[in-house]
Amino acid sequence: MARLDPSPAMRKRVPDLPAYMPGGPDNPLGARALYIGSTLYRVHGTSEPWTIGQAVSSGCIRMTNEDVIDLYERVQVGARIVVNH
Repeated sequence: MARLDPSPAMRKRVPDLPAYMPGGPDNPLGARALYIGSTLYRVHGTSEPWTIGQAVSSGCIRMTNEDVIDLYERVQVGARIVVNH
């Protein structure tokens, strides 16, 4: 499970977020989180799948927990990520 260390942008948007949150079903990062290099950006699941497709993240790429678990099992550390928008 993914732990949450909120970025400054996330803390500004959600000020009552704890400074640290262990992985688990209530964690906003969902079931898994894959960091994109040494940035604060991640590809991660969500505990609120009905919000996918809405502008509610801090720039991360959100997926359903089922999909991010599948992706997590397929990629290796250092895999190249290409984002098209």
